[in-house]
Amino acid sequence: MIDQLPSTETAMRFGINVLSMLILVFGLYYRRYRDKELVTAASMFNVFVFGVLTVLSSVEFSITAGFGLFAILALFTLRSEPISKIEITYFFGAIAIAVICSVIGTTLPFVAAVAAVVIFSAYVLDHPLILRSADGVKITLDKIDHDALSNPARMRADLSARLGVDVMSYQITALNYINDMASINVFYRKPRTGLRQGKA
Repeated sequence: MIDQLPSTETAMRFGINVLSMLILVFGLYYRRYRDKELVTAASMFNVFVFGVLTVLSSVEFSITAGFGLFAILALFTLRSEPISKIEITYFFGAIAIAVICSVIGTTLPFVAAVAAVVIFSAYVLDHPLILRSADGVKITLDKIDHDALSNPARMRADLSARLGVDVMSYQITALNYINDMASINVFYRKPRTGLRQGKA
């Protein structure tokens, strides 16, 4: 006979999970990046994973099989569209909170403490004041610059003049000689007095 989880403890774990997820996804990520799709996906996935793991905690289920199922679900979700490193970090942060809160065998204070550590780590490591002088942007040029590969220093100077910022480095992600277009990731230093107004 399957032992059912105590309803009160399950509700409390779910409450800690939802509160922690809301702080991480809505309180931190959405306020900084305003990405509605990622926020919706992460929050829904958090609830889904909590439900699945809560059920699996109630029955005899192989840990290996559980992680296998978890990996399959994650890969199925993430392969549909590429997402950035920051997005995938918050996404799996929400998943981690669900796992932390749903697995039985730990005390509620311990669960709350670990969830708080996850949120605090995200707050500190992704705080705007951390590496605040550096930022990145993806741009597309309608003409391939001859200095893009042969003369990086001159290319950085040209990008700095176009963008009005101090370009520290750049990374060419695609060159399309048919349409004469180049896709570049530009890493630049923000002005101390804020972004300067000027031509892009």
